[in-house]
Amino acid sequence: MTDYASFRQRLDAVLRTLDVQQVQQFLIDSKQWSADALPADPEFTMYMMIAGSVTMRDLHERARLWLESHGHTEEAQVMLGAGKKVGTRTGDQRNAKSGGGGNRAQNQKKGGPPQGRGRPR
Repeated sequence: MTDYASFRQRLDAVLRTLDVQQVQQFLIDSKQWSADALPADPEFTMYMMIAGSVTMRDLHERARLWLESHGHTEEAQVMLGAGKKVGTRTGDQRNAKSGGGGNRAQNQKKGGPPQGRGRPR
């Protein structure tokens, strides 16, 4: 197992405790955080780490609820999607909502001919 894989496995185990003090101490001991320069809100940081971990999907809803109930709705939406269901890709939601997506040829038809291409006539 690589050093990173081992670290990540141990970090996930500590994150699963949902104990901010244990997470903080683990990250200090692992030299990922400095005791002299801790995050301003270590609990927020812990829940963001959980939200960002693909191996902790079972805790994503709990992270979302904590983030939203503590004024971090935008961060929850960025990390976990807006009410995202299991198996839904964030990019699909973004494209559906904004009308984006499609291919270049279709998008060019909407706005007229491409600018700055071809020879002058």
